[in-house]
Amino acid sequence: MLDELKSRARALKTETLAIYFAARDPRTPWYAKAIAIGTVAYALSPLDLIPDFVPVFGYLDDLIIVPAGIALALKLIPPSVIEEAREKARQDSGPGRGVKVIGVIIIALIWILLIIGFASIILHLVR
Repeated sequence: MLDELKSRARALKTETLAIYFAARDPRTPWYAKAIAIGTVAYALSPLDLIPDFVPVFGYLDDLIIVPAGIALALKLIPPSVIEEAREKARQDSGPGRGVKVIGVIIIALIWILLIIGFASIILHLVR
């Protein structure tokens, strides 16, 4: 059972990387790029809707949101683009460490801005 989970995790990583590559392809429609980038960003985000330390529910959002985003992106990306991206994902290890660090910083900043925005809206409504 553990080997099967590891295999599925590797397949999910490959699919996430393929979606990343497909989102960068000019043949991919803008709405598919938005879903793909949002899914990859959420998968790589250090922040979750429900923190991972919360028992059971902490990983539930990752188990639902990421695969659902991948499935939706796969339906929206043209088949020829996704096949090329899958092949590239199998051969490539993904973006370099510098790109990953910058991505994490950008995602963290977006989350911080969203939290500040929601807090200011709530404070405005409470007053």
